[in-house]
Amino acid sequence: MSVDMSSQASDSNEEDFEEEDNEGAEEEDQGDMTYYYEGVAGDVEQAEPDTFDPEEYQFMCLTYRESQRLLTEEVNHVSSSLKVSPAVAKLVLVHFHWQVSQIIDRYKSNSSQLLCEAQVQPITTCRSLTAVASLQCGVCLQFVRRDALLSLPCQHSFCKSCWEQHCTVLVKDGIGVESFTRVIYSGISCMAQDCSLQMPEDFVLPLLPSEELKDKYRRYLFRDYVESHFQLQLCPGADCPIVIKVQEPRARRVQCSRCNEVFCFKCRQMYHAPTDCATIRKWLTKCADDSETANYISAHTKDCPKCNICIEKNGGCNHMQCSKCKHDFCWMCLGDWKTHGSEYYECSRYKENPDIVNQSQQAQAREALKKYLFYFERWENHNKSLQLEAQTYQRIQEKIHERVMNNLGTWIDWQYMQNAAKLLAKCRYTLQYTYPYAYYMESGPRKKLFEYQQAQLEAEIENLSWKVERADSYERVEGELNATDRGGL
Repeated sequence: MSVDMSSQASDSNEEDFEEEDNEGAEEEDQGDMTYYYEGVAGDVEQAEPDTFDPEEYQFMCLTYRESQRLLTEEVNHVSSSLKVSPAVAKLVLVHFHWQVSQIIDRYKSNSSQLLCEAQVQPITTCRSLTAVASLQCGVCLQFVRRDALLSLPCQHSFCKSCWEQHCTVLVKDGIGVESFTRVIYSGISCMAQDCSLQMPEDFVLPLLPSEELKDKYRRYLFRDYVESHFQLQLCPGADCPIVIKVQEPRARRVQCSRCNEVFCFKCRQMYHAPTDCATIRKWLTKCADDSETANYISAHTKDCPKCNICIEKNGGCNHMQCSKCKHDFCWMCLGDWKTHGSEYYECSRYKENPDIVNQSQQAQAREALKKYLFYFERWENHNKSLQLEAQTYQRIQEKIHERVMNNLGTWIDWQYMQNAAKLLAKCRYTLQYTYPYAYYMESGPRKKLFEYQQAQLEAEIENLSWKVERADSYERVEGELNATDRGGL
């Protein structure tokens, strides 16, 4: 969900690609959230008051044409420096994540090793085939003339028909070379057994029988080039062709200028600070695996702890007031809100059983499930609160517009309500992602400190949420803004 509650809009990616194409005819690490705010203190000292944002991250949104131009410049540079064809240069760049300066330095040091590591040059070549007039294809076992055989630098020769079928099937079925984290289509490997030499695009394209397949292959190539580039990332928005470019790749918040999608640059998942990329992947996988187990906590209703009437949560705030008996209580723990303030942090802190290691496996399993459900319930609750508060934000916008149109103040008079709602969304979004982080933290002083800070943020957010939901109900008095209009904001 976008923090600023902006909507998404998208067009067909394929149409954009084809239009531009006709006109123009890495392993993931574990993120860097541990050092997310490293150096912030020094930055604050240098920044002007009220201008520094520790989450600020410089990035650019590139169109297909702009990103293609950027890639072409780097390909030409490497091609001329390594004295190889542009198609081979692309394979080298993909393998080394487009680290141009490192590629050139390594080539100067040991050119053969670099090309072998990129799988564009074999370590050893097969016997020479020039003396043989007629040879057998290694796949179909048919004897054909030597000029009807094709081979890569590894000298594994196969007839053109077999090469065509090989490339056609792989491109049509969308099957590429498996890497540690993704599928790479930019280099289809040799057909010979145990040969990993990659086929450059100028070898593959003439073997594809139709323009449709060639276009599909070019789209695969472009996606691979972008995804393997250490400074580029495709926008994960639906059918969005925008490419995000950064100077230094980090797990930071970026937003597409076209579809307004907000995501983490490093892993392309929803933005998840302070949780790192590896942890959020584990958490989301666990939530998907245990979705049926957690279904019972997805209900939107609970009973009032005083009069037992069924209550539905229709706002983001956890400070609930029963519509029947007016009892104030906490949605999460059902405790009395009057005595909740001083012990609020207990709501967000899981109390582990110190003696659980000495109990049975069944007891340990129940405790593990209990712990997971504790954190999942709070994670899910903040996600639902975000959705409900997004509706509140829209109502506030409508109220402001209505009041301005009725001459009940100016936009500036009512701006505080909009700013408060935006700040609430940003803070709650961050708070939501503290729970996966806390779930995987080891018990100890560091976790206690984290939970204390988490609780302070939670208390402030609930206080702000309570006020935001009620601020737009205040009216002007005798044509002037009353001090109570802000509702404490």
